[in-house]
Order: sequence, then C-alpha cells, then structure tokens
Amino acid sequence: MIKEVIVVEGKDDISAVKAALQCEVIATNGFGYGRKLIETLKSIHRRRGIIILTDPDYGGERIRRDLSKHIPDCKHAFLPQGKALKKGNIGIENATPEDIREAIEKARPNLVEAEENFQREDLLLFNLAGGPGSKEKREKLGEILGIGYTNGKQLLNRLNNLGVSREEFLKAMERIEKDGE
Repeated sequence: MIKEVIVVEGKDDISAVKAALQCEVIATNGFGYGRKLIETLKSIHRRRGIIILTDPDYGGERIRRDLSKHIPDCKHAFLPQGKALKKGNIGIENATPEDIREAIEKARPNLVEAEENFQREDLLLFNLAGGPGSKEKREKLGEILGIGYTNGKQLLNRLNNLGVSREEFLKAMERIEKDGE
C-alpha cells in the first residue's frame, strides 16, 4: 500500500493507477479545479503526503506547476510520453500497470530549498542542450531518473529542484552513452 495519495487528472487515470497499485487516488478533473480542491490536497498532504502524477503533456505540466505552487514539498512522479501514448492520445490512463508502478517508485520530492548542483555547462558538456541528439538524450535521462522529459532550461530546474545527486546523474549518463554505442 502506498502511503501518499496520488493526484491525477481524471477518472480514467484513477482507474489505471488503482489497477496498478493499492492506493488512494484523487482527480483534479483537469485544470478546472478550484480553491476547495487545493485546500483538500493541502490537508491530505499534511496527514499522508501527495504524489502528483499528471499527463506528460502541456496541460499536465500546467496542473503540476500550479499544484506545486500551493504545495511546494509534494512529490512528483513522471511518465515518459511514449509510455502514456495510445492511438495519438497522451494520458496516464494509457500506461501499463508496470510503467505506473515504476513512475511512482521513482517519485521525488520537490525540494523547498533547491540545491545548485547542476549548471548550464553540465548540460552542454553532456550534450543535453543545443546539440544534435540532445532532445533524445534528455528524454532518456528523464526516463532513467524518473523526472520526465523537459527542454534544457526545465531539465536544469528539475535536476536541482528534485534532488538528483551528481552520482545518480553520472550513472544515468553512463548508461545513456553505453546504450548509444
């Protein structure tokens, strides 16, 4: 049983998560939620904690950012777009139970005080920004670390805000380089 309550976007997401895990799940019903849901989530978070698992698309990221603003120390779980895609539709409800379990296992807290362990130079050094193949490398890195896919600027924020250690980062990059050969 997962201690935290998992926050998703809709009813189909609830069904998919409950099929994968024994847990409590609550839906935002898209971006149309209001102050009442935020207060409910704050209360739940104080008692049990929450894990935000939104769709890997623009709407899901918007909901994640907004909820994080109100509950800064919640955990985040991410699914790569490829694992949440079915017939052109992106959503948690399309993921396999195994992929949902893996995303939840890799959930990370958003650090209230971010650590500046990574700089833009790190992204350039490892060809994660501004070069050929950098998008694909960011996708693989996000999947391995469980921090989701982002552009270069957001990757830097997530590496620092989600507490990724230099050792974790280097191991992931080593794996990406090895798989690329």
